[in-house]
Amino acid sequence: MHKILAVIRREFMTRVRSRAFVLSTIIGPVIMVLMFALPILLSGAGGAPKKVAVLDAVQGGFGQLVTQRLNGEMRDTVRKADPRYDATYVPVSPERLTAVQDSLVALTGVRKLGTAALDGVLVITDSALGQGMVRYMGINVGSPGDMNSLERSLRSLVIGGRLQRSGVDPSVVLGVMRPVDLRTLKVSEGHLTAESGEASFILAYAMSFILYIALLLYGIQVMNSVVEEKSSRIIEVLISSLSPFQLLLGKVIGVGATGLLQLAIWAGTATLLTTFKTQIAALFGASPGSLASLAIPTVSPALLVVFLLFFVLGFLFYASAYAAVGSMCNSTQDAQQAQMPVTIFIAAGLFIMFSLLSEPNGSLARALTYVPFFAPFVTPVRFSFSAMAWWELALSICAMIAGLLIMTALAGRIYRFGILKYGKKASWADAVKWIRA
Repeated sequence: MHKILAVIRREFMTRVRSRAFVLSTIIGPVIMVLMFALPILLSGAGGAPKKVAVLDAVQGGFGQLVTQRLNGEMRDTVRKADPRYDATYVPVSPERLTAVQDSLVALTGVRKLGTAALDGVLVITDSALGQGMVRYMGINVGSPGDMNSLERSLRSLVIGGRLQRSGVDPSVVLGVMRPVDLRTLKVSEGHLTAESGEASFILAYAMSFILYIALLLYGIQVMNSVVEEKSSRIIEVLISSLSPFQLLLGKVIGVGATGLLQLAIWAGTATLLTTFKTQIAALFGASPGSLASLAIPTVSPALLVVFLLFFVLGFLFYASAYAAVGSMCNSTQDAQQAQMPVTIFIAAGLFIMFSLLSEPNGSLARALTYVPFFAPFVTPVRFSFSAMAWWELALSICAMIAGLLIMTALAGRIYRFGILKYGKKASWADAVKWIRA
């Protein structure tokens, strides 16, 4: 046992002390904090309302309705606070439209003018009601939030203006045609959560992508380590002191412990950020109401445990296969070609998870929960959408352990023969012979 521990310690300490590991481990939480803080700062840091001049060349006061609507737009839709626009109504005749427009554009974005400067000019002509064409010239045209809000407001007003021209009371029709504000909230085990459907999707996407990268990255590290030791003949010295299976087990666990440490730091950071998001948002001066419009997922401690557990099981499963592939090759170039079957299964698990997002509790998702090749992706995602029954989770863990034992046994047989085979690269037919030997 002490020999296996020596291999684990060597593999773990070699990677943990590397500069790349330290930097990536630190950068991960920093990126999470930025991704958490930036939307809060941007949502509440709109600053002063955008000063917009509504240039109205339409008879009937349509521009006045637009001005009133823009002045009623709020950034914080929960508290109905923080106005998005400071609109000014500017009526103009069609003959003087171009001249007045040019004079207002000359005031747009000129900071040295102070309070006299404009942020944008909205031009309304007869084409607004006839063709639905409205022009906006401003410094915030690259802001999706501002432009989507402006488009929504103008769409309903244009419909109302057309109805009024047709002799229909627009107040009645617009009341019926008022858009639906669909707000989704996740229900778990009969209890309503504060997490939206969009946040649930973001969480599932992030977990699956992180698992994909981690399994691929650390699995390839195991394979490359085997190839390097084999090509440098160090492997011959190592197996004189311990058995091939002990060497395989120590190498896989050592690299896996490195990945587990890094993912635990990342996932722990995400758990703290989402659990105490209200308190952290208050440090940035954001109100609890402003968080309602942001799709911030919640990582519960139970989900954290399930995520890390299936990473460990999935890594041991795939790392054993990568180690077997590395033992069959004599160079890194050969290993890059031979690893494709294993990599395809990892990529398939990621793509299958995406296809199951629309129905995470369907029959196919339940069946794949017990398939070791795909369970590391499917089970954590299903658990994040709705709490699984304890027997389903236990059965999925047992299936992963059974698959891990089978994969380790097969990889151990290939590894035992492959690490001492030099010259021609071994084929998969050779691997089958080694398994049957």
